[in-house]
Amino acid sequence: MKKKNDWIDLAPLDAVPRRGARCVKAPGGRIAVFRTEDDRIFATEDKCPHAGGPLSQGIVHGASVTCPLHNWVIDLESGAVAGPDEGRARTVPVRVEDGRILMAAAPLSSAAE
Repeated sequence: MKKKNDWIDLAPLDAVPRRGARCVKAPGGRIAVFRTEDDRIFATEDKCPHAGGPLSQGIVHGASVTCPLHNWVIDLESGAVAGPDEGRARTVPVRVEDGRILMAAAPLSSAAE
């Protein structure tokens, strides 16, 4: 990972398959980086707020991921869990620049936000 100002260069966009995810180690913990069918990129802590399941191993559908352990559905943009379940996965800002995925060097957002 290369640091570029306040962003960390993670990988080329193609390193994450459409409707898939990859897990990366970052300051503060493991991050799941998701790519949607329409090439939007999102990132969350690689831990479901319910039982800690690895979100990077979940099924990506639309702009959500379903946890592989207990089928909780998490909105990738906000980290919010779909009802009737409650909770929030911590998220981290990501963007694509010149075909590369960049992650904010700042810590993960709080689950309480």
